[in-house]
Amino acid sequence: MEFRHVSVLLQETVDSLNVKEDGIYIDCTIGGGGHSLKIAKLLKPEKGALLIGLDQDADAVAAARNRLKDYSGLLSIVQSNFGNIAAVSKELRIEKFDGILLDLGVSSYQLDEGQRGFSYMDDAPLDMRMDRRNPLSAYEVVNGYDEDRLFRIIKDYGEERFAKNIARNIVKRREKEPLRTTFDLRDVVEASIPKRSKITGGHPAKRTFQAVRIEVNQELGVLSNTLDTMIELLKPGGRISIITFHSLEDRIVKQAFKRNENPCTCPPDFPVCVCGKKSKGRVITKKPILPSEEEMESNPRSRSAKLRVFERA
Repeated sequence: MEFRHVSVLLQETVDSLNVKEDGIYIDCTIGGGGHSLKIAKLLKPEKGALLIGLDQDADAVAAARNRLKDYSGLLSIVQSNFGNIAAVSKELRIEKFDGILLDLGVSSYQLDEGQRGFSYMDDAPLDMRMDRRNPLSAYEVVNGYDEDRLFRIIKDYGEERFAKNIARNIVKRREKEPLRTTFDLRDVVEASIPKRSKITGGHPAKRTFQAVRIEVNQELGVLSNTLDTMIELLKPGGRISIITFHSLEDRIVKQAFKRNENPCTCPPDFPVCVCGKKSKGRVITKKPILPSEEEMESNPRSRSAKLRVFERA
């Protein structure tokens, strides 16, 4: 299957980076290469411009290399999680970036490629790994975690109000036989949610599948642990632009940007700062940039997207 992914907030994101023709940029979730292609067209390799692409999905790396083959003179693509940005930068001998981009969440390709196990619409082995080299898959989460841990994941990562029912029923079902496929999990979730609650809010399995996927790929932990490092890796005036797709991601990004803009820990009534913590820059987007009505109409998966931008001092 061809790697297809519609880049959300494409023009808005590239504009937000203030791309310079001699700049050094890193797309930490290169996916199908949509954002990177638009950035590459603005760069001049003869002036020292560089574009680095990261993705933990081998299919995405292959697709991006193919899509950006005309820009090989300024491009370097590495299969790696963005949590490794410091190590990758060191290996490539890059000290600072003019711009950093993250487009979080699951790609259209990963959802549409049924055998990857991300979607409740296709019957496939429970997998959900973005990097298939990782040992932890959805199968191990669903069949190996105890009831309380499952409940916490589904409640916190899926924001699912019937998390307790779902976790209990997963454990009951697997006592008879393991849940092996996406339809096995989908059936348990659907049976755990009252009929009256299935009328609104999309497919009843959506939130549980999201929660398991986040756990498998450690998405929120990696994001939380890497944002400060990314801001440190920006040149003065450099920007980091992040597209999120659900409230947990957005909250982490919003709080990290705010903390780096105003890191002072002194009590509010202190006349002067004595903690010595200096601002790392400023939040460009006091409110997130949202997709236009036209984009949401043409690409329904963009509806929950939010773009936030921070500029290094």
